[in-house]
Amino acid sequence: METARFWENVAGTTQVRCLLCPHHCLLEENRTGICRVRQNRGGILYAQTYGKIAALAFDPVEKKPLYHFYPGRSILSIGSVGCNLRCIFCQNWHISQVDFQSFPLQDVSGKQLVEMAMNHGSVGIAYTYNEPLISWEFVYDTAFLAREKNLKNVLVTNGYIEREPLRELLPLIDAMNIDLKSMDEVFYQRYCGGKLSPVLATIEMAFNAGVHVEITNLLVPCLNDRLELVEQLVDWVSRLSSSIPLHFSRYFPAYRLDYPPTSLSMLEEAFRVAKGKLHFVYLGNVQDAEKNSTFCPSCGKPVVRRSGYVVDVVGLEGKRCKFCQASLPFYN
Repeated sequence: METARFWENVAGTTQVRCLLCPHHCLLEENRTGICRVRQNRGGILYAQTYGKIAALAFDPVEKKPLYHFYPGRSILSIGSVGCNLRCIFCQNWHISQVDFQSFPLQDVSGKQLVEMAMNHGSVGIAYTYNEPLISWEFVYDTAFLAREKNLKNVLVTNGYIEREPLRELLPLIDAMNIDLKSMDEVFYQRYCGGKLSPVLATIEMAFNAGVHVEITNLLVPCLNDRLELVEQLVDWVSRLSSSIPLHFSRYFPAYRLDYPPTSLSMLEEAFRVAKGKLHFVYLGNVQDAEKNSTFCPSCGKPVVRRSGYVVDVVGLEGKRCKFCQASLPFYN
């Protein structure tokens, strides 16, 4: 096991306090934090999932979802187990909400992942599926090796991390999709076991550091699908930048919540509200090619057509619209 970063001993005891995320878990001997993967052994905090993964695949980069980052390319995607939130509607609960010891994991090195990505023509490595930031040490080491080989590093994350570890990691990260659950603090506390403000801080820090940022908001019926919350979210994003892509994702029953799927009418209304202030809005988990395609905000013509994971780049010349030459926020 790898010794963890970002923790401190509690004077006069064998307790340690983890400082990686805002929970600041205080751990007795042999106990793990809320994330289930960082453990106190003999007064030292260890990262138990270092070099251990639960899932590996070559995914379309659009599956992250990232719609403005190397459209149509594939990316090596890896994930482990555990998460530092407890969302009752988690869509990946089978790996994010399990204990480290109870799930079969595969040993892998950062060097092996980099070689695999290069041999398969991947644009880079995506740290995804469960919450990657709780495996900070392995993500950092692998991302460093990937950067040396000119591979891109992508985080798909809940954004629940303290500023110091995030600040240290960001120079190695090229793109992030951050899952912003709701603009309601009570929602975060009651249904996710966390706080809103650290996630907003993560988005701001990543954007200001020059990382390509896209945001996903899963609309859960009766919990966070109120229009006033959508409006608050859109207003907040637009103040940061009207060019940040925003994905509204359709909820389907999962884990501990058995509500009906998000209504299509609610998704349509959220899309309409967001398009009033944001240039790039998308609907996830729905079959709607128009609302998953990208149109130039200057001339209105399509620049990237998407139908499922079939992607056709029809109007991009580098980072410009080929029809009107407007500059567009794309990495390709």
